[in-house]
Amino acid sequence: MVTYFAILCLSIAIMESMAGILGNGIILASSSQSCIRGKTRSPYDTIVISLSSSGLILQSWTTMDSLMCIFIDHTYYKENVYTVTKIIFTFLNYSRLWFGAWLSVFYCIKVATFTPSFFIWLKQRIARLVPWMLLTSWLCSFTAAIPFIWDDYALQRNFTAPLPATNTSAMRTTKKDSLVLLILLCNVGITMPLILSVVSSVLLIWSLWIHRRRMQNNASGFRDPSSEAHISAIKSVCSLLILYIIYFICVLFILFNVFSPLSNGEFICIVVMAACPTGHTLVLIWSNPKFRAQPVRIWHHINCHGRTAST
Repeated sequence: MVTYFAILCLSIAIMESMAGILGNGIILASSSQSCIRGKTRSPYDTIVISLSSSGLILQSWTTMDSLMCIFIDHTYYKENVYTVTKIIFTFLNYSRLWFGAWLSVFYCIKVATFTPSFFIWLKQRIARLVPWMLLTSWLCSFTAAIPFIWDDYALQRNFTAPLPATNTSAMRTTKKDSLVLLILLCNVGITMPLILSVVSSVLLIWSLWIHRRRMQNNASGFRDPSSEAHISAIKSVCSLLILYIIYFICVLFILFNVFSPLSNGEFICIVVMAACPTGHTLVLIWSNPKFRAQPVRIWHHINCHGRTAST
């Protein structure tokens, strides 16, 4: 039976996901328009379209999943519904983690002013590497979801065709080995995007801070717009990194069942996990003038159509 606290948490998560769906829709519409108008698709738009699309699907799925847990909780944890939702949850979350990591890597490569030859090589070839980076993300996300499918199949096989009493210890050993393999594979899949995101964000913040200090030493006036832009960029990158780490921890808690099903800890994690992608999306909109202008254009377009229809 779902408690009142669980219903409250799930309702908050649904509202947060709806806000995230709206924000991702704004980013997706703006980036798609840029690709349609331009002759070639920029690497930034390609990454942002992948990130916003995965976020749109993930938060739509989160909304549906929360509604299922509220209204059909008696069937949610049986008949393999919970396992299927966990597999889809794993794939969508890993995809978003990878795309968010590649966005941080792209920011670092394009904005940072480091001079090592490998960094310059990446800066010159990032446009050709982006499609392969995204393809790798899809493959890694799918691979990370496979252990959940395999582990569920093993459970069903042991349940439908139990081993004799003499082989009980062997069944427990097999189950233990499968869980160890599951944890190892998922840890590898989930730590790589975290490492990429943290390293690239720290390098970018370091580069922006050094560049700002140099500009301050050479500036003649009290207020420097360029310096303020660098401070704004540092705040944006720090905000994205903090949200990414919090989201990563919550995903880890849910995937490895740190909290028991239907516990208060699990529902708090669900609320935080719904809030972090939405916050990530809002930071992207706030930090990009093109994204900030998109709601104004949409509102103006709606008003123009409304006036035309009324006349």
